[in-house]
Amino acid sequence: MRNRLLETQRAGGKTRTSHAQVVDDLGKGIVSGSFPIGSILPGDAELLQRFKVSRTVLRESMKTLAAKGLVVPRARVGTKVTEKNRWNMFDSEVLTWHFESGVDREFLLHLYDIRLAFEPFAASLVAERASADEIEALRLLAVDMASSDHTTDSLAVADLRFHLAVAEASHNPFMRTLGSLIEAALVGMFRMSAPPSGFGDLSLTHMRIVEAIISGDGPAARLAMEAVILEGRDRILGTPATASRK
Repeated sequence: MRNRLLETQRAGGKTRTSHAQVVDDLGKGIVSGSFPIGSILPGDAELLQRFKVSRTVLRESMKTLAAKGLVVPRARVGTKVTEKNRWNMFDSEVLTWHFESGVDREFLLHLYDIRLAFEPFAASLVAERASADEIEALRLLAVDMASSDHTTDSLAVADLRFHLAVAEASHNPFMRTLGSLIEAALVGMFRMSAPPSGFGDLSLTHMRIVEAIISGDGPAARLAMEAVILEGRDRILGTPATASRK
């Protein structure tokens, strides 16, 4: 599955800016360990030569990496790679770089723990707060997952759209900010799992969430969303290995 699947879908395949390319290259290097924690990044002269960008672009790229918590400037020393506990793990690019560099079981379990903490409650809020139009949009998104025309990529996009729509329809601004985490988890699932035929009936399991929302049954919507997340988690990690974390 190609890198940045969902970002490409959203951006319509537009070419990235020089700034984005610098941030992406250095960010991946930091997360992968090519630039180890505590090390100093190459100096400006070397980076300017490497990326063929202006000093302004390089400076703004470093500010972006610093805002993500990956680096910190040190006077008369250079730009230092920070400890992992300072990295913004809710940042979509930081999460994407982890998946591109390769993630372990523990990382995935932590990611699904967070999804379980927020998304089921978001579904219960949708049952209480969503408008008729929002509910109908969710129903159509669930129906779309049943299309036989889906590829792995398009099914990943359909799944993502449903979960982001749930966050939006919760009418809670904090839930909406979790979109990057949801995206990273779903992209990771589709990269690491089987082709579309191996994902089970996503339309059916997601429709159960919609049915509970239509009934205004918050607890049922919460349980249905929890079941969807657990199913995705166990598909990647294997039920026996994850049973102790439920």
